[in-house]
Amino acid sequence: MGEITNVMEFEAIAKQKLPKMVYDYYASGAEDQWTLAENRNAFSRILFRPRILIDVSKIDLSTTVLGFNISMPIMVAPTAMQKMAHPDGEYAIARAASAAGTIMTLSSWGTSSVEEVASTGPGTRFFQLYVYKDRNVTIQLVRRAERAGFKAIALTVDTPRLGRREADIKNRFNLPPHLSLKNFEGLDIGKLNKAEDSGLASYVAGQVDRSLSWKDVQWLQTITSLPILVKGVITAEDAKIAVQSGAAGIIVSNHGARQLDYVPATIMALEEVVKAVQGRIPVFLDGGVRRGTDVFKALALGASGVFIGRPIIWSLAADGEAGVKKALQMIRDEFELTMALSGCRSLKEITRNHVMTDWETPRASLPVPRL
Repeated sequence: MGEITNVMEFEAIAKQKLPKMVYDYYASGAEDQWTLAENRNAFSRILFRPRILIDVSKIDLSTTVLGFNISMPIMVAPTAMQKMAHPDGEYAIARAASAAGTIMTLSSWGTSSVEEVASTGPGTRFFQLYVYKDRNVTIQLVRRAERAGFKAIALTVDTPRLGRREADIKNRFNLPPHLSLKNFEGLDIGKLNKAEDSGLASYVAGQVDRSLSWKDVQWLQTITSLPILVKGVITAEDAKIAVQSGAAGIIVSNHGARQLDYVPATIMALEEVVKAVQGRIPVFLDGGVRRGTDVFKALALGASGVFIGRPIIWSLAADGEAGVKKALQMIRDEFELTMALSGCRSLKEITRNHVMTDWETPRASLPVPRL
């Protein structure tokens, strides 16, 4: 793995190693995959305004999230069925995140349970929650996450139905037979049924509650004392309601561009959400982060931190726990370098003035045609 110099290079290795059905499942976006490309492309429309001749001999990347100390504002996003990528799956990612001094978010649809992930050792972990039609399933899941020492719930709110991921339909995506959704094993809903299209889409249609609404965000607070991060907010309107509904934080996310296509890149939606919450709760960014420069841009536009999804899966597939450690270290190192070259010694020194977006750049005036 010595030849890998950035986290994007893990994807090609993962693609070689994984079965097509599995690679396609992780890689896909919804429908035309416009938002999938845009999540990346939008970062390239934000440029730096670096400040020079500042003593950057000491740089502090540490921060707190919901009161928990982490080594850097870079966390692990929830991604489903990690044992499809590597036999160590969620265990490897949990250990790598803990070693990096950051937070792992475990998916409801993990191929390891909350108890199994907790057994890997110390570390701050959040639990991503899908609300099932059977509320007792949800209550049990939240209780188990609490008992296993998880510190927050990331409630996914953009998935009343699964987005249309056409590769999964073509491949008739299903969980490989030796794996199951471990959190649901005892409840007889740990297996996806064979389907004519995407097995996961059929599963969601059968199990996940389409009636989920803001009153359920309040209901969730009556069954748990854990802070609730609302994951999947991309508008100012919903950001304001999230604050009113008692959310502890917002994750600006378009579900890795896997739900509704033609929504903006999350980095484009970020500032609208940040302005709407007026500093009352932290706002995090999920989607398209592949470089330390991306992390800096998100923080400059008001994010308190970022979550990374696919690069963690690709690095896991490429080299297990060591791959994930390397991916987290590379993004960390790039971010530290970006801070140094921008003249920022701590996260609080990163300001809106350190970036410019192309919509602020003065346009060259067009020549006036001669009459």
